[in-house]
Amino acid sequence: MFRPEIKVIDCTIRDGGLMNDWKFDKQVVKDTFAGLAKAGVDYVELGYRADKKQYDTKAFGPWRFCDEKDLREVAFESPTKISVMADVGRTDYDSFLPKSDSLISMVRVATYIKDVDKAIHLGQHVKNLGYEVCINIMAVSHALEPDLDEALRQLADTNFECVYVVDSFGYFYSEQVHYLAEKYLNALNGKQVGIHCHNNQQLAYANTVEAIIKGINYLDASIFGMGRAAGNCPLELLMGFLKNPKFDVRPVLDLIQKHYLELNKELRWGYEIPYAITGILNKHPRAAMAFMKGVHGDTFSEFYDELLNVDDE
Repeated sequence: MFRPEIKVIDCTIRDGGLMNDWKFDKQVVKDTFAGLAKAGVDYVELGYRADKKQYDTKAFGPWRFCDEKDLREVAFESPTKISVMADVGRTDYDSFLPKSDSLISMVRVATYIKDVDKAIHLGQHVKNLGYEVCINIMAVSHALEPDLDEALRQLADTNFECVYVVDSFGYFYSEQVHYLAEKYLNALNGKQVGIHCHNNQQLAYANTVEAIIKGINYLDASIFGMGRAAGNCPLELLMGFLKNPKFDVRPVLDLIQKHYLELNKELRWGYEIPYAITGILNKHPRAAMAFMKGVHGDTFSEFYDELLNVDDE
């Protein structure tokens, strides 16, 4: 339960922003970063660095883009580092300053298995600017084994710090986590491996613990489990499990009471039957999110039957 090399990455604002288009009030983000820094979290991921030319910027809050000026309004230099995520194909390379001029410490490049070569290209660009780099292979539950093996071989040859196992659809059980943890660790020539779990089947916390047992050291979590659809591993549970004296859960509990209980009433992330159905069927949660808004039939069983007859994209 206690390994000093373990790093905890909070992704509340970044992943939670998928529920409200990143329209968090700046005071909420400011309080969140300050509280997480006080709690001893290693990294706080404050959003995406998306290419503004590809988006209607008025439709999204500032944490979709994480401009340096916005980051400086809510965060500060501290032992708790700042992370942002960058999607392959949706990122303006020129938006990244040299690390010496930025509050950001780590860039996590999100990619599907077919675009790993593009992820390496983007990762190398930001690595050359001085940032730490993680590669998050999304939806790995849909990846073919030969494609994953080839991707890991390519990533093993990079100078990036970490590669993530990402259970995007909340589909995995402990057996899959064990298998993939061993695969990644054996293939990546000593790089760190991370785990990012979704809670569709109430297993995000349990699967994160299983990953720790198998030697994974970079752990994603979020305050009160906030994240897309069923959400993520709850930070407060993970901090309790790790038994690391550098962590203090009290500021996280205060943030939950001050901000996140009310946000949960509004946004309804967490365990819900439609999200459980997409997790069981290894489907993207977008259909379940639509069901929650009144689309896709009137009953859970109708929704289940509909998904059984829909081919994946």
